[in-house]
Amino acid sequence: MDDKTNDSIWAFLMAGAIAGLIVDVVLFPLDTIKTRLQSSDGFFKSGGFGGIYSGLLSCVAGSMPSSAAFFLSYEWMKAFLLTWQFPYYVNYILASSIGGVAACLIRVPFEVVKQRAQTSPDASIVGLFRQTYAAEGIRGLYRGFFNTISRDIPFSFIEFTLWEYFKTSWANMQGTVIQPWQSSMSGALAGAIAATITCPIDVTKTRVMLATGDSVLLRSSLIRNIWRIFSEEGLKGIFAGIAPRLVWISLGGAIFLGVYDKAKVVLLGQI
Repeated sequence: MDDKTNDSIWAFLMAGAIAGLIVDVVLFPLDTIKTRLQSSDGFFKSGGFGGIYSGLLSCVAGSMPSSAAFFLSYEWMKAFLLTWQFPYYVNYILASSIGGVAACLIRVPFEVVKQRAQTSPDASIVGLFRQTYAAEGIRGLYRGFFNTISRDIPFSFIEFTLWEYFKTSWANMQGTVIQPWQSSMSGALAGAIAATITCPIDVTKTRVMLATGDSVLLRSSLIRNIWRIFSEEGLKGIFAGIAPRLVWISLGGAIFLGVYDKAKVVLLGQI
């Protein structure tokens, strides 16, 4: 591996980490509100509008390495797949799916602790981590992993395929390479579409992560859990938290993807 390749890897890692940190810190209150709306205990019993930064430390600790892992995997896989001459959208679907799995392997334990902190504002991050590990071991820290993968893979390939498509179309229309703000706008629209489509999976993932050890949710498949929530609560249940999720992910897509593109350009320009 030559020096230029090593420098590119570090650029992708750093750009991803910077983008992940900024978006998660700025939009964390919306994520907390969304989690509490999706909780089976209800919004106010889960904390309401109080302590909306509960779980931030766990979020930050997981977001930087997982975002870095996502973009490194995404960029590497996208470059690798170019040699196979697949249609462009196949490249984006496969690359974003691989990136999503890599990110989840790092992020899920932090996500479990973060969401429990968001619905238990008085508990400490360290205390929740110890409690989860003592009661359930590694399996407890990875609770909801397959639900998360089932949400993040379709979310990622919808968002990133649309993002790349919007960017390419915009560049072709104006005849020049797009600017970071245009990448941000493309990311916001792509994120909004992906967020709406995958909301039922996100609700189910949240319920599983917050469930107690004897919950029926832990013994059922994703599809059965979605159907159970729909049967008991209707569309309102499976689309719980859709408003803050849409705002959060639209703004997040704008910040996350715009910052990533800008950071990548700056970092690669210094190589």
